[in-house]
Amino acid sequence: MPEVPIDALLKLSVAERIQLVEDLWDSIAADPENVPLSEAQLIEVRRRLVEHKANPDSAIHWEEVRRRLYERYG
Repeated sequence: MPEVPIDALLKLSVAERIQLVEDLWDSIAADPENVPLSEAQLIEVRRRLVEHKANPDSAIHWEEVRRRLYERYG
């Protein structure tokens, strides 16, 4: 993989940097078993899962979260 100097990445527009971060995250999320969680993170995930199972209607779809973020910070 070719190396890209951080200075070159920082010259990208905010929108381009956000897209880059999204693309990087998608590449990481595509293989979640390679992303180790700390004990504290595992405890929090389990807590949230219990909370979600108790009240599944409280969840907000990712598309809605993303829409709200773009409206706010666009």
